Amino acid sequence: MFVIFNKNSDAMIKIWKKQDGLTEIQNAEKNCWVDAINPTNAEIERLKNEFKVPEDFIYDILDIDERSRTEIEGRWLLIIMRIPVFVAKAEIPYYTVPLGVLISQHITITICLYENEISKAPALQRIKGFDLDNKHNFVLNLLFRSATFYLRYMKEVNRQTSLLEKELRKSTKNYELTTLLKAEKCLVYFITSLKSNEMLIAKLQKLKISNSSDVDEDLLEDVIIENKQAAETAKIHSDILSNLLATFASVISNNLNTVMKKLTFITIILMIPTLISSFLGMNLINFMEDSKYAFGGVLFLSTISVIAVVYIFNKRNWL
Repeated sequence: MFVIFNKNSDAMIKIWKKQDGLTEIQNAEKNCWVDAINPTNAEIERLKNEFKVPEDFIYDILDIDERSRTEIEGRWLLIIMRIPVFVAKAEIPYYTVPLGVLISQHITITICLYENEISKAPALQRIKGFDLDNKHNFVLNLLFRSATFYLRYMKEVNRQTSLLEKELRKSTKNYELTTLLKAEKCLVYFITSLKSNEMLIAKLQKLKISNSSDVDEDLLEDVIIENKQAAETAKIHSDILSNLLATFASVISNNLNTVMKKLTFITIILMIPTLISSFLGMNLINFMEDSKYAFGGVLFLSTISVIAVVYIFNKRNWL
């Protein structure tokens, strides 16, 4: 298991209570929501000791490669979904990480390794019909926001790709190509995570707890449609990007060949006057030693030779 712990100022546990929207409180109460972002070791101990969260559940959620799944242990229902995150300074800015939702009869806990847009309380409480007490719809809202942000981030990746296309047409270096490879990697992560979320949604539909009368059927349908749309969009963008990479790899190679052809032509042009002047400038009898027209004659011969070579190259479309 590969787990990352970031010991920075972003690590935090916030507790929210339904009270004129969502109100942050200091201590856990019945039907509250505990949101743990990038928890420190001390906060992990608090989750284990105060809230009695199984240790395996916590470390599974904090495993960066954990897949979407559900599991029940004791009084806890664990739901892990893959969500998109944006990390500006990372080599690959758009990535996916696990978001874990732990549900018991009286409390809901969310745990994530990164601060994200999906589980932000201010954004969640603006959702029409959002109800913290309805734990099943709470999970569906998170899945819906996740699919929405997949689509939003894909639009940004596509926008950046379009800007690179113009540069690639005249590029002879690998910077733009490397950037496109990173974009393709982002889309591969998105496709894999969306497929994983799709299987999670299908499993939630089969679970008795998710088929209760409290579940908003319209919201569930919206989640299925939005996730499917995000998966199809990611697949289309990935296919386009793969073809684009292959095409522009050839373009870059062709641009480099064109540059080399021009440099070769310049070398040949410069070689002709050098050859003529070197030949006539040797310490041998060439009948021009005492001629006052020798220098002009060399220049004239060199010029005529260069013009002849340029004409031949142009006639045969070698330029």
